[in-house]
Amino acid sequence: MKGIVFSEFIEMVESKFSPEMADEIIMAANLPSGGIYTAVGTYDHGEMLELVAQLSEKTDIQTGDLIRTFGTHLFGRFNELYPTFFNGVNSTFDFLSQIEEHVHSEVRKLYPDAELPVFETVRLDADTLEMTYRSGRPFADLAMGLIHGCALHFGEDVVIDQEDMSEEGRTHVRFTLTRQPTHAG
Repeated sequence: MKGIVFSEFIEMVESKFSPEMADEIIMAANLPSGGIYTAVGTYDHGEMLELVAQLSEKTDIQTGDLIRTFGTHLFGRFNELYPTFFNGVNSTFDFLSQIEEHVHSEVRKLYPDAELPVFETVRLDADTLEMTYRSGRPFADLAMGLIHGCALHFGEDVVIDQEDMSEEGRTHVRFTLTRQPTHAG
């Protein structure tokens, strides 16, 4: 997992909780990296799981909730750090539909060793998108948070249903996104 994801997680903990909390979870996690991450470095995803577990223990917030909150935060940061990914894109469905061809292909150019999840999208109708997430890592909640962050970014009310089809060692989740009508006030 790329260091930028870890760095952004630590930044989120510092801003939503405190710098002291970030230090506490890093120390308690006893990480091989020592909790020192560079944006271009690659680290074991188990370190993220351990950081989240420590934060959950110290805050009494469920790990899934923390990871989804991080995903929402991370989407906002990606928007700030990589604005070209958003050029000419006007909706949640349009952005999510181009992740594999546009976003992930660019990420692979920047980070050739990145192990990215696979996202497959199918538009079922004008207001429904099916998005399948596959990964060797258990981060469907992160994907859910990123999807939520995307909908917030585009100012759309999207209901997200999730069906877990994972098997041993492989995360496989189908998200069904339904865009809600906007009501003029």
